[in-house]
Amino acid sequence: MILRGNTFSKILEMETGITVVAPNEIAEEGKYKVAYLLHGLCGRSGDLVDYTMLPAFANDYNIIFIMPEVARSFYTDMKYGLKYFSYISEELPAICKSIFNISSQREDTIIMGASMGGYGALKCALSKPEQYGYCCAFSSACLYLKEGLDMQRLYGHTEEFKQAYGEQTVNDFYAAFGPELEWSSKYEIMDLAKKINHKKKKPIIYATCGTEDYLRECNIRFKEDMRMLDFDFTFEEWEGKHDWYFFNESIRKALKNVSLK
Repeated sequence: MILRGNTFSKILEMETGITVVAPNEIAEEGKYKVAYLLHGLCGRSGDLVDYTMLPAFANDYNIIFIMPEVARSFYTDMKYGLKYFSYISEELPAICKSIFNISSQREDTIIMGASMGGYGALKCALSKPEQYGYCCAFSSACLYLKEGLDMQRLYGHTEEFKQAYGEQTVNDFYAAFGPELEWSSKYEIMDLAKKINHKKKKPIIYATCGTEDYLRECNIRFKEDMRMLDFDFTFEEWEGKHDWYFFNESIRKALKNVSLK
């Protein structure tokens, strides 16, 4: 079952796109496990349905995928824009639990995403470990956000920087973090991980990156840093690029890894 539509968000003060993929067979007893699946920078709520095997995965693993839409917000409560982090981590689960037969238990709740969505998934899971039992992050961007903001602060005005990262992406960061590119530890993945490292309840994290991915270097660094902490953390890499082939295989491996079958 594939549902595409809109929902009204009080936090965003507008309608926003949402796509849901559910198993074809209706569960007669109990509640479905749920995976909140976050799109990348150039994406929308329906991308992962159009370009991956999500309908088959929903049937195989008896899970409901919920895909919101956040534009190019980097899953932040933007300085000049909308409060997408609050929407994703607070309002969206409440909306979905009121409509769909999904579990409220953290052990039945996954948050996952690719590229910008990988950053969003990690940010949500590490900010609210009581809410998400699992986090799956594929080819994640912005893993060391402070360094990226520092670099843009120094070189963002140059044509070389705009050509390297894209002029729109430069503007996206100003919209999300303000003209001074204000940093906070609540945006930084490793700071969030260290903050909850002592807690008993932490999300199980599964991360991937392709060997030919342009974000591989920072993902490998992330792997090494996470292994210094007390997390149930798995990182896998194989031949692949920053594309739908790799994301599809990452979703398949992630669902198998978190033992939902």
